[in-house]
Amino acid sequence: MPGGVSYSSNVDLYRAPAASWRDTIQIAFGPDRPDPARIPAVCRDEVLEWDAHATAVGRAVLGRLSEGLGLGASRLEAASCLEGKVMVCHYYPVCPEPERTMGLVPHSDPGVLTVLAQDGIGGLQVKQSDDDGTSRWVDVKPVRGALVINVGDLLQIMSNDKYKSVDHRVIMNTREEARVSIAIFFNPGKRWDTIFYGPLPELVSSDSSPKFRNFTTSEFLGAFFRRDLASRALVEHFKL
Repeated sequence: MPGGVSYSSNVDLYRAPAASWRDTIQIAFGPDRPDPARIPAVCRDEVLEWDAHATAVGRAVLGRLSEGLGLGASRLEAASCLEGKVMVCHYYPVCPEPERTMGLVPHSDPGVLTVLAQDGIGGLQVKQSDDDGTSRWVDVKPVRGALVINVGDLLQIMSNDKYKSVDHRVIMNTREEARVSIAIFFNPGKRWDTIFYGPLPELVSSDSSPKFRNFTTSEFLGAFFRRDLASRALVEHFKL
């Protein structure tokens, strides 16, 4: 990713059975900062400002989630969970046959936490499990000034299954307007092969055995890039 900035349409283009209907600019904000000159001038100032604001939101949410595990507010941040940041800006063009494609196939986010801003067009859906064991797709209707927070696969693993990553997708809308969304994905920043991730030690005891094995970031990323986006194999890959 030269200068921390890249352009794509589908992260799993050659692994998925079909392509999704979108264009994407991806900007890596951590562990290393991007070269500002690589960010398009038309949105450079806004992108840099949004990174600062979204990081503050991510820090606050991660602190509450850490406390929800019975740990100190800084525990997840101390595990470098805010340091590996990637901003992904999706543009979903108007589609002449929206019933024949998806904006984003059903998937869960692989990292720790996602902070998402979406415009007013709509199309985001989450899978809701009902008490009778069935599931259905529910619209996440845009609310002006609100953000969407997603728990990722890695946080599910680190929390020893106490938090669950959420399946979501983007359907193509029938309105004659393009859709735009901006997500910041928070991931661990320490990526040496001597650093292992897995259930936090404080959450494992004789009464609460580990549900996942430990792994390096290299192994985690390798498992991610070997699958197509719609696969749930990432969490299952590390399950004991």
